[in-house]
Amino acid sequence: MLYYLFTYLDKNFNLPGAGLFQYISFRAGVAAVLSLLITIMYGSKLISFLRKKQVGEDIRDLGLEGQLKKKGTPTMGGLIIIAAILIPTLLMAKLDNVYVILLIATTVWLGFIGFLDDYIKVFKKNKEGLAGRFKIVGQITIGLVVGLTLYFSEHVVVRQVTSAKTVSAQVVKEEEELLNYKDIKSTKTTVPFFKNNEFDYHQLTPWLSENATWMIYTLMVILIITAVSNGANITDGIDGLAAGTSGIIGLTLAIFAYLSGRVDFSQYLHIMYIPNLSELVIFCTAFVGACLGFLWYNAYPAQVFMGDTGSLALGGVIAVIALAVRKELMIPAVCGIFLIENLSVIAQVSYFKYTKKKYGEGKRILLMSPLHHHFQKKNIHEAKIVTRFWIVGILLAIVSLATLKVR
Repeated sequence: MLYYLFTYLDKNFNLPGAGLFQYISFRAGVAAVLSLLITIMYGSKLISFLRKKQVGEDIRDLGLEGQLKKKGTPTMGGLIIIAAILIPTLLMAKLDNVYVILLIATTVWLGFIGFLDDYIKVFKKNKEGLAGRFKIVGQITIGLVVGLTLYFSEHVVVRQVTSAKTVSAQVVKEEEELLNYKDIKSTKTTVPFFKNNEFDYHQLTPWLSENATWMIYTLMVILIITAVSNGANITDGIDGLAAGTSGIIGLTLAIFAYLSGRVDFSQYLHIMYIPNLSELVIFCTAFVGACLGFLWYNAYPAQVFMGDTGSLALGGVIAVIALAVRKELMIPAVCGIFLIENLSVIAQVSYFKYTKKKYGEGKRILLMSPLHHHFQKKNIHEAKIVTRFWIVGILLAIVSLATLKVR
């Protein structure tokens, strides 16, 4: 909203400083600061409100050290994360941008699904929360919306520049006048670490008509959104782990969005140039600011938990950003923490069922799943576990960014 206001003031009244709102970097910086301030300033008020309403976490005794001390800690803190993402985005971003619209819709929808789950747990005293099938239906619904929009929207294109050996910042602002280009609809994505690093989803089903590719693409989008949102949900098991990890991932994806949304950088790095994608940087910086601000209260010992309200939304948003920047095949690297947490649960359950069927007694690979609980069982303090997971997350982010040049 402020973007449109200051653009109007700049064009009609030449207001000093109003022109700054034309720059992505300025609006992204303001969005980050706003989200950080909103989370820190209003987080304490939300915690007080949740305590007053007795919205406390009902902790199951898993035999973990210090676990029962957390009983009664307010949950649903994801509400402040969602507010800290949406408010700066609505103020600073171009609201007619298809990518921004999709991310706002994803944040609200998955936040709502998570809120229902937390509400049932807290107020209905049902430890299972929202039935798993309803969560899956909610994730499939937003997956359908995102997949069909990315495939069919005329505003989601890859721009092929066919002239201009040297591309400058001036060209970025006046590209339609200075460049020859062609916008194409494409289901291509990026394959990390390969020289010819583009893959078309149509190659998965070459026997089908290209007109049927939308079904394969939409199915992949649904699977990715479901997997990443569930991965974030599983990772949210100890103080600060999900918020910190999500912040690292969000910053990494913000860099990818900025580079892919500029014709000069995309040509230099030989990556896909996706027009209007740079606007996502504003959402991403608000996302990172919200995660960091939430850590103010969620770092050990946590004063509030994000609950499914926050974790489902964070994971879904990360998945949609990765899809928008066409880096979804890099999710195993950039979201490596989420992946290993997911796999640890799958491996634990599968092996237990297998050994129980074969030997009559179930055996476990880990002391407890997900993986962070395994380390807790080994008497490693949770603050140290979180810090080490963050370090691994940073290393994975560096590896992911290295794919821009290492092929």
